[in-house]
Amino acid sequence: MEKYLPGIETGIIELLNAQHVLLLFLVLGVGYLIGRIRFGSFSFGPVSGVLFAGLFLGHFGLRISSDAQSIGFAMFIFSVGYQAGPRFFSVLKEDGMKYALLAVVVAGTGFSIAIIGASLMTLQPGTSAGLLAGGLTSSPTLAAATDAVQQGIVPVQEGWTRDAVINNIATGYAITYIFGLAGLITVIKLLPQWLGIDLAADAQRLSSDSSEEQRPVNVTTRCYRVTNEEITKMTVAELREKYWDKATVVTLTRDGDRKRLGDYEYMQIGDHLEVIGPRDFFVKVAPMFGEEIPPDWHISDAIDTAQIVVLNKQVIGKPLSEIEVQRRFGLMIARITQLGIEVPHSNDIELGKGDILTVVGNASQIDALGEYLGHIERDISETDMVTFAFGIVFGVLVGLLSIEVGGVAVGLGTAGGLLASGLSIGYLRSKRPTFGRLPDAAQWILMEFGLLLFMAGVGLRAGGEILATLAQTGPSLILAGIFVTITPIFVGYWFGRKFLKIEPVLLFGAITGAMTSGASLAVVTGAAKSSLPALGYTGTYAFANVLLMVAGSLILLF
Repeated sequence: MEKYLPGIETGIIELLNAQHVLLLFLVLGVGYLIGRIRFGSFSFGPVSGVLFAGLFLGHFGLRISSDAQSIGFAMFIFSVGYQAGPRFFSVLKEDGMKYALLAVVVAGTGFSIAIIGASLMTLQPGTSAGLLAGGLTSSPTLAAATDAVQQGIVPVQEGWTRDAVINNIATGYAITYIFGLAGLITVIKLLPQWLGIDLAADAQRLSSDSSEEQRPVNVTTRCYRVTNEEITKMTVAELREKYWDKATVVTLTRDGDRKRLGDYEYMQIGDHLEVIGPRDFFVKVAPMFGEEIPPDWHISDAIDTAQIVVLNKQVIGKPLSEIEVQRRFGLMIARITQLGIEVPHSNDIELGKGDILTVVGNASQIDALGEYLGHIERDISETDMVTFAFGIVFGVLVGLLSIEVGGVAVGLGTAGGLLASGLSIGYLRSKRPTFGRLPDAAQWILMEFGLLLFMAGVGLRAGGEILATLAQTGPSLILAGIFVTITPIFVGYWFGRKFLKIEPVLLFGAITGAMTSGASLAVVTGAAKSSLPALGYTGTYAFANVLLMVAGSLILLF
């Protein structure tokens, strides 16, 4: 039986090399399975899983068309720019500058350590870029560095080929990423304990100092007929203070007339109440109203859920309390998202450009709030493929442009061109919301799938050399990666507290954003027992993503 195995193995390899679609999705599937493997609270995630799957299969000489890798690269880089566009430019104008400075310090520290480590350990060309990308768990850094070499933007040292340098980038990333992710999570988890910081208490204090934090909720609507005489003896303000959830909206219909209740009004027996609130509210409190009744068709039809994008300059930077969404508009906020991350909606949270408020309530009032804040997302499932396609076309063309300086062609390259195009279109959409729509789901799959295509190609390409690289420089790389991961955390915390005066619970979230690590953010929010750290994360993430992509190309010049 054993004598047939080599033939079977050869046949499988020939089949996979001949069927690139089969090979690609095999790498993606196996990679996702690897990414789901958990060691306690640690898991590799799909991006690393796909890279490792590619490295393993690439060791057997398997390859996919470089075109697939290039397409994935284009979708990923453009989507990164598009996502960051609205907040990237606003960060440079508003109070978010302190988060931009923090991102610069964290990225700059990692950049410096990677250069020093590569120099002291005489690492092979390109390895420093992989070291930086893996140590900071930054996929954009890896993508930008690979493209810079592939496109000839960065000159290759004599005696080295582009393929060899790209392999060094990929293997450097693969070797250092494991500690980059696990080490970052561990230090972020333990550092507050070492410093004597209680993140949960800090989050509770910040929430108490301002207003009670409102977490994202599951919202529903029910109707009641008032039969309880006790509640008719109290004003609406008294009822709200004693019984109602702060975010709950109650609308009254009396004698066929529908209206919102004023603070000093009283209910009457027989009133019909339309109640919008969290599901828990209806279990604990709502029965006190009286008997539940089927909603009137004209009322139920008027209830809607919509996403409103904050664009109005007059409200950007204002606390949520000044908007008075519930009192003034009779609407309930289900959640607030920034850069796709759900953030707490305490009354003192400042609205930023591009923030998305998911609201529930009367359709006409939603229209009024949408007109006041910015833009209502109506066609939330429709993607503007024309803008997306031509945005990539424009980015590639810009990347091809170059000027000659001292006999050397200087240009943005494909990565820079696509990033610039994505940033521009994302920013223009914040100005004209009817332009260039990419729904969250579409944006996620373009970014995620694009990155995985790129990672699959990188892994397969570098797989043949990884064992040799690991044997030659593995220990040195791991040691250097430890310093690249850990040093920016401590420097970032010191700078954030001493100079920027950022509260610890926000600062730890901001550090994870500066290192573009969503997994670490989950650790911080868990320790804080609050979503407040997400505010810090979104403050640094957009700027850091762009900054680290630029760093991926620059480090190759050292």
